[in-house]
Amino acid sequence: MTTSQTAAAPDLDPDTDLSFTRILQAPRELLWRCWTTPEHITQFFMPAPHKVLACEIDLRVGGRFNTSFEVEGHVMDNEGVWLEVIEGRRLVFTDAYAEGWKPAPDPFMTAIIDFADAGEGATSYTATARHRSPEARQTHEDMGFFDGWGTVCTQLEAYAQTLL
Repeated sequence: MTTSQTAAAPDLDPDTDLSFTRILQAPRELLWRCWTTPEHITQFFMPAPHKVLACEIDLRVGGRFNTSFEVEGHVMDNEGVWLEVIEGRRLVFTDAYAEGWKPAPDPFMTAIIDFADAGEGATSYTATARHRSPEARQTHEDMGFFDGWGTVCTQLEAYAQTLL
């Protein structure tokens, strides 16, 4: 697995965006299925030892992407929607809205997950988090974006390999 952190890619704003790319040893179609199926999301989407308790997905623009997490004994619910769905290639979701385009009172980020074939059954996987302000970006970085989302990426790869 290789990793690169990106701060100055052409479409990224280093003041408000966080991003990294890894090569995962699993086929793109399988990683896509893991990201778009609730029972798979619960297996990798939260850094262990924390857990995903529930997930609801309506995979269409404006459809729900709701999750419930357990973090240190506390349950956290997160409602969001899909902003872009390009079959097998790109998922964009946000917590800025709930289903029905209901604005969230305190949105945190928009996430972009890109999948590209990397040859020999591997996938180039890029995770990007876009924030409304430099302060929100810094908060996310300080919370451990690279370690946390990196752990999720590692868990995704390991879980996907069990499905091969």
